[in-house]
Amino acid sequence: MRELIFDDAKPMRLDAWLLRRFPALRAGTLHKAVRENKLKLNGQKTPLSALLRRGDSVQLYLREEQLCPPAVFVYEDAELLIADKPAGIAVEGEGDTLLARAVQTLAARGETAPPRLCHRLDTGTSGLVLLAKTPQAEAFLTAAIKERAIGKRYLCVTLGAPQPPAAVLRGWLRKDAARGTVTVLPRPAPGAKEIVTGYETLAVSGQLALLKVDLVTGRTHQIRAHLASIGCPILGDGKYGSNAANRRYHMRYQALCAWELIFPPKIADERFAYLAGKVFHAPEPWYAQQMRDGTLE
Repeated sequence: MRELIFDDAKPMRLDAWLLRRFPALRAGTLHKAVRENKLKLNGQKTPLSALLRRGDSVQLYLREEQLCPPAVFVYEDAELLIADKPAGIAVEGEGDTLLARAVQTLAARGETAPPRLCHRLDTGTSGLVLLAKTPQAEAFLTAAIKERAIGKRYLCVTLGAPQPPAAVLRGWLRKDAARGTVTVLPRPAPGAKEIVTGYETLAVSGQLALLKVDLVTGRTHQIRAHLASIGCPILGDGKYGSNAANRRYHMRYQALCAWELIFPPKIADERFAYLAGKVFHAPEPWYAQQMRDGTLE
């Protein structure tokens, strides 16, 4: 049984709150839980339409795998994990997250030491995330990412094909913390940090383009904002893209996948020298093949 405390200032429907916290849950599962008396509000049976208010207690009598499915590891050894994060779950926080899935998957095998996140992806972005299993791996990976020694390559679909078909974009990114957005500027400005984003067009289908993107600098929302700044927002992006197009294509999350991690050809730390030159891939997202064969257009 899981007991959850609702702590939002604004009231919210019970079903909407649970589906937000646990993206793997389905509405049908919740309806069945109500019928079987496996979902309670403040200890009492309740309809899914009930409004939660701050301090309310929700009890869920569901299996852990229904709330937090096992993590999918692309690679694992004694030092580190490379997990494949689905779009729609956060890397950390409350409820169903990538970190929670990794902890649960390792614990089921008897590994009690929790892994540590070494970098992050936006909730709506899918793909590879590095996690350390030892303090030494955490120090090595976080330093390598900070020094840009580990290459990151993405696949995405944009609304509009960029011109030229391949280029290296440069700009300056400024955060708006109050709105949770960023702005790309054409020249240096107070509070703005330089960004560099390379891209190559792999396929064009109708008004859409499939791009391979090299994240040279790693700033907040960099790929999403940089491509939107040249008139080619990522399909499914609700912050920097076209909501009308997102609805038309039935896109729930942005078509952006952290597809490839590239370790440097030489690694001085002998403990991690075995990773030198290794390249790891996430499974290609569903939209990549559809763009190549022209069924997504």
